[in-house]
Amino acid sequence: MTAHVDETHDPKIHSFVESAQDPATDFPLQNLPLGVFRRAGTAEPPRIGIAIGDRILDLRACHERGLLRGMGDPVLEAALAPNLNAYLALDARLRRTLRHRAWHLLRAEGAQVTARPHAADVLVAQADAELLLPAAIGDYTDFYASLHHATNVGKMLRPDNPLLPNWKWIPIGYHGRTSSIVPSGAPVRRPSGQTEPKDGGAPGFGPSRNLDYELEVGAFLGPGNPLGATIPLADAEQHLAGLCLVNDWSARDVQKWEYAPLGPFLAKNFATTISPWLVTLEALAPFRVAPEPRADGDPQPLPYLADERDRERGGFDVALRVELRTKAMRERGLVPFVVSTSNLRDLYWTLGQMVAHHASGGCNLRPGDLIATGTVSGPAPENRACLLERTWRGSEPLTLPSGEVRRFLEDGDEINLRGRCLRDGFRAIGFGECRGEILPVQP
Repeated sequence: MTAHVDETHDPKIHSFVESAQDPATDFPLQNLPLGVFRRAGTAEPPRIGIAIGDRILDLRACHERGLLRGMGDPVLEAALAPNLNAYLALDARLRRTLRHRAWHLLRAEGAQVTARPHAADVLVAQADAELLLPAAIGDYTDFYASLHHATNVGKMLRPDNPLLPNWKWIPIGYHGRTSSIVPSGAPVRRPSGQTEPKDGGAPGFGPSRNLDYELEVGAFLGPGNPLGATIPLADAEQHLAGLCLVNDWSARDVQKWEYAPLGPFLAKNFATTISPWLVTLEALAPFRVAPEPRADGDPQPLPYLADERDRERGGFDVALRVELRTKAMRERGLVPFVVSTSNLRDLYWTLGQMVAHHASGGCNLRPGDLIATGTVSGPAPENRACLLERTWRGSEPLTLPSGEVRRFLEDGDEINLRGRCLRDGFRAIGFGECRGEILPVQP
């Protein structure tokens, strides 16, 4: 069942948490994303929370005060778990009951049950929390779903034939590394690797000189499928629980040497940063759109990748941007430089198609698996969502407000990805930060 607009999206309903009324917040009452946290500086076990303004609603503390009474054992057990995997395994109907309970707990007036008298005990300042990975991620698959990104990169490699023959027929992807996925704020160490030989000699080995980011969106998977079973596209959204932001850090010089014939490996497995909050499909219901229309002459998807509902509202209207702040900019108090902006709605392949294709050969998807879209670029130069594209492989460098020049990332540079959904008649919601600073190569 596809998530739909209901009373929890009503922009006239406010929270008693004052910061949730700020028009600039990513986390008004209408969002209610879930994450995992502990109080900073402690060794307490991780617990699940819900972001509201600049606070976190602590679900375990709510349970201890009887505020989750009547939720039913599966939902209650999921709310009290150390990560979101049990929550992700619930069907959408049960996940929706937790959203509705949190909405009542946090609304200012007319709530069936309210957390207001317990606010001091159940609300934690985000500034006082350490945000962790939201789930134990079993598998991670990164797709290549932006026509604009694939075409731009293809033009650099094959000017006369930028797209390979399979690209418009199949959602291309590769299996990534889960052990190096880190939450927003974790530092990223510059990797070393082999690079292309010069003048026919031996390849070099050393720190990557062409370190890059990739602006992507991730989807955490909900209930899975048995090994050998498929997921029809019409049912794919039952297996999607929510979205996050993803920075697929990439060592372009290493990638250039190693990618043939099997694709990305060490150039992308040293770190992947994700935002810590799961923005649920229920919260995103008002921001669903039709995917970007296919151009005249493009092939129509094969039957297993075609569905009327997916054609009507398989896309998400999420405005995305990349911010860069160098060490010198931070020392001078300069605001981050917006490198690029784009929108998730511009993908060629939908998230539903990615799920259906992933399972089309019988691959078993599991709760807590993460898929990502690949770089989300748009048609204009300012929509190019990685430095490889934005500087056209370094030939069109960026001049920053500090006077510094960037072709690729330098040590001390900090990248922050942001995502925000806006639509007339609804409260804007966002994803929070997806931030990482580049540290020098490991000695």
